[in-house]
Amino acid sequence: MVIFVGAGPGDVELITIKGMKALEKADCVIYAGSLVNEKLLAYCQKDVITYNSAQMTLDEVIEVMHQMHQKGKKVVRLHTGDPSIYGAIKEQMDRLKTYNIPYKIIPGVSSFLGAAAAIKEELTLPGVSQTVIITRRSGRTGHNEGGSLKDLAKHQATMSIFLSVQAIDEVVEELLSAYDKHTPIAVVYKATWEDEKIIRGTLEDIGKKVKAAGINRFAQILVGHFMASHYELSKLYDENFTHGYRTGNSKKKGD
Repeated sequence: MVIFVGAGPGDVELITIKGMKALEKADCVIYAGSLVNEKLLAYCQKDVITYNSAQMTLDEVIEVMHQMHQKGKKVVRLHTGDPSIYGAIKEQMDRLKTYNIPYKIIPGVSSFLGAAAAIKEELTLPGVSQTVIITRRSGRTGHNEGGSLKDLAKHQATMSIFLSVQAIDEVVEELLSAYDKHTPIAVVYKATWEDEKIIRGTLEDIGKKVKAAGINRFAQILVGHFMASHYELSKLYDENFTHGYRTGNSKKKGD
């Protein structure tokens, strides 16, 4: 059995209990060493076999899984954040199918959620944005099939931009095609890690701030007016709003 586990954004306590238990029982762990906090391996047995996939090809990763499965070993494939977001797990699962190796997935806390928690903001505010776009700038790994940042910015939604801080000037240039220069933006370096850094600004000044901080990788970019102070109160807790668990108060003040 191979278990794909979301390690969370960095803090070792932000892995799920189920993910932690999978590590405790694993005979072999293949982890994304360039991104995953190696302190998570402390949850493993002392004799666990570990591989750092940052130094491996897809063929090498699958070969390890195949060999371990033939020996009846439990394998954990440890990915950063949640493996369904930029985790490249589809190609691994398809290859496992060719070997008839069973697998399952344990989700994790994505770095964009860790970043939102770090800046203490709500991504979906009534009257501001009920939509979150998760994307990245196109680069060495291929095109942005969902549309360029310039195209996506037209929706005026909350945006979570992965793997793009190294090109912050280009990111800002594309966003300014639709957002105004005063739009709030936050860059969170290594969200939830011990050396986390938060850079807040607007599209007008964020580039200079990020460069001054020396941030060029391992950062999440959050963009949108959800970081501003103007929004509508949620209907969920409105005393005059009725739903399945509460009857609204239809009486008006002064009646």
